[in-house]
Amino acid sequence: MLSVSRVHLTALIVASMLFMEQLDGTILSTALPSIANSLHVDTVATSVALTSYIIGLAIFIPASGALADRLGSRTVLSCAIIIFVLCSVACGSAHSLLFLACMRTLQGIGGALMVPVGRLVVLRSTPREELVRTMTWMMLPATLGPLMGPVVGGFITTYLSWRWNFYLNIPVGILGFILTRRFIPEVKEKEPPPFDLTGLFLAGGGLAALSVGTELFTHNQGSATLLLSLFLGGFAFMGGYGFHAARLSTPLLDFRLLAIPTFRISVLGGAASRIAVGAFPFLLPAFLQIGSGLTAAQSGMVTFIAPVGALAMRPWVPAVLKRWGFRRVLMVNGFSGGILSILISSFHQGQALWPLYPILLAAGMAQATQFSAYNTIAYADIPASRMSAATSFYATMQQLMLSLGICIAAGTLTLSGLLHGRIEPTSHDFATAFIAVGVISLLAVPAAASLNPNAGAALSGKKE
Repeated sequence: MLSVSRVHLTALIVASMLFMEQLDGTILSTALPSIANSLHVDTVATSVALTSYIIGLAIFIPASGALADRLGSRTVLSCAIIIFVLCSVACGSAHSLLFLACMRTLQGIGGALMVPVGRLVVLRSTPREELVRTMTWMMLPATLGPLMGPVVGGFITTYLSWRWNFYLNIPVGILGFILTRRFIPEVKEKEPPPFDLTGLFLAGGGLAALSVGTELFTHNQGSATLLLSLFLGGFAFMGGYGFHAARLSTPLLDFRLLAIPTFRISVLGGAASRIAVGAFPFLLPAFLQIGSGLTAAQSGMVTFIAPVGALAMRPWVPAVLKRWGFRRVLMVNGFSGGILSILISSFHQGQALWPLYPILLAAGMAQATQFSAYNTIAYADIPASRMSAATSFYATMQQLMLSLGICIAAGTLTLSGLLHGRIEPTSHDFATAFIAVGVISLLAVPAAASLNPNAGAALSGKKE
């Protein structure tokens, strides 16, 4: 076990990498209209630049824990940062949407091997009584990254070029590489189980086919035969993985972890919340630019209010969880997330934007609380021997739900436009999309309600 100061330093380094990865996942949201104009494609179609990145994450996250156990955490993190930075340079030089999507997928692979492994190091080295506080601050970038992405991306796109959104990763990546080599411990298993290459092929292939099929379907692209083939192939691969995993004691994605109530509820409840969070960075900047006529920089300034709320709330999260417990906090935040998303849908072009500010402030505060709670309670009852598998599984589901959120948002915009005979989305289409993701996020409430009232009490310090 590392000293408390070393744990905090490790958490800070991992948080910085998490911020870079999360920021990169959403920084392009305000730049999508500019990318569409530069690459001569439809604005909605450019959402593939967001989803392709998450596809790369989803495919290789399942292998992150197993690779760290086998090769060592510092080695995997170092290689992941190199992949991430090199692909960032390639993305910045892209001259077609296809090339950009391919490089974003490879960049996602770097992110897949970077963040879960870093989180695993922190979970293994943090004393149990310090876990809530450590995870609260480590997960701050997970909240700030998606919310600050539109701000940073808006200014870079307006005053420089959308390509500099990728070049920004170069100095951050170099610094992260140096800190990783210097301070991250080389944690590995002495006798790791055999690497499940068949499981990676089946699970990765299935997740990739389903993700691509969903992407094409939500954009009304691809023939019926292609879509049917992708969905059937994806489900067949995942079904094959299910049979394969049932015969292994240590599968790549261990669904038996869902038998642990706190882990299962965090996965299911977090799925509903993350769908909304995944949709938010895609919908809001595009809504402000297309639906309200703001520039990328102006829309970024508006969305910046949400990170302010998240940052203001973060120091109070441990006290809130100690006072009211995980169950009650997650239920209240589940309601607030859906309500706030639906309130945003009421804004239309020409309407004053100032009433939107307190809504975004509250949304940032709710997200900071919600995901600090989810990312801590998920590991409350996980044995140390299964922590690597739990981290990989949880991170995979997390990224899948974020990708699904973007797909649902883009699909709702496309469907609403088709029903009304429009090519470009209007404020009415955006309102429909906000309502859709808001209703989905409300599903987190019944999941949280099924938690034991005393769940996570040893972590939060809540006393009955």
